[in-house]
Formats: sequence, structure tokens, C-alpha cells
Amino acid sequence: MSFTHLDAAGHARMVDVTEKQPTVRSATARGFVRCAPDIVAALRDGSVPKGDVLAVARIAGIQGAKQTPALLPLAHVIGVHGATVDLVVEDAGVAVEATVRTADRTGVEMEALTAVSVAALAIVDMVKGLDKATSIEDVRIIAKTGGKSGPWVRPGENVSASGETR
Repeated sequence: MSFTHLDAAGHARMVDVTEKQPTVRSATARGFVRCAPDIVAALRDGSVPKGDVLAVARIAGIQGAKQTPALLPLAHVIGVHGATVDLVVEDAGVAVEATVRTADRTGVEMEALTAVSVAALAIVDMVKGLDKATSIEDVRIIAKTGGKSGPWVRPGENVSASGETR
């Protein structure tokens, strides 16, 4: 078995994508921040002492997508041409979904996962003074488009035929 991120001597390397043609690509990731009922109530009525949790988390997630290569040593520096972070307060916490788009030589799965993770971390940071048990759960890629492997949707996820999530 050969590994794409190891050279013949077994040393880590960044895969060379120089010869690949840029294509339009997207990836969508989801995660969940589990919160106590009083935190959910505070999120719904805007009474979290640190301020607008969802606005901070949304911006943090977008910034996280753009910083992915600084965090993951073998990730390529690519153009993040679009990033959305959607947050929905539910009875058990906050559902986080991020979609990242590019027209580049490699995919944006890591950027979408980083966006969800950083948005979730921002939520935890904003409410940790109220509830130290807040936790991040089930961060995963749910769909991707573009590239040699084409479109993919995680089985069991609610994604429309156009690739948009619901």
C-alpha cells in the first residue's frame, strides 16, 4: 500500500497538485454543540453575558476556513472563494453547518470541517462561564462536489439533489 502524504523514504510530504486543473469544488460539514437547557434559553433570548454568540461563531467559522493550511501542516493553501456558516439553536444545543467553495486544484473538505470546528469552539468559549459541560459532537463531512471523484453525500444525511443541505 502506498500513502500519498509519504515519500519513498517514509517522510511526510505535501502532495504535488501543480499539474491538476482547477475545478469548482464545494464541501459541507456539520457538527453539534450540546448545551444545557438554561444555555439554550440564553442563546434564544440573547442574554449570554459575552454578547451575540451566534454572530461571533459565524465569523469565527469563516475565519477558521481561511486559516486551515496554517493549522493542518499538509493542507494546501487554496483560495477559499465562498464560505457560509449556518447556526440553528435547537432544544439540545446548536446545530452548526458550514459550506466552503473554491475553484482550485484540491478540495475544501478540511476547510469545511475547520469552519464547523472553529464555530463550535467559539460557541463553547462564549458560554463556558455559564456551563462548563458544553460539548462539541459529531463533526463530519456530509457532502462534497467537484474534483476527480465527483459528488458524494454521506448516507443518511438530508441533502437535496442539487447538493444543497437542508
